[in-house]
Amino acid sequence: MPQIKSAKKRVLTQEAARQRNASQRNAMRSAVKNFKAAKATNADNAADLFKTATRAIDMAKSKGLIHSNKAGRDKSRLAALNNK
Repeated sequence: MPQIKSAKKRVLTQEAARQRNASQRNAMRSAVKNFKAAKATNADNAADLFKTATRAIDMAKSKGLIHSNKAGRDKSRLAALNNK
């Protein structure tokens, strides 16, 4: 445990950021999973879920949670699955 006041504050800030990042990453993964499941069952709301999933990927990219190349790759794969 740190002794310096600023280091103690930094530990708290890092933990808050870690939890926020984990939550946002989990939301992105859930959105992608929901779209894939809907597409596999030919659900009628697959187009809406595709839009939600791509938006979640874009948000994760803008927050720095994932690299821009990974975001592009994931969106490309989702679009190919959506167009099938």
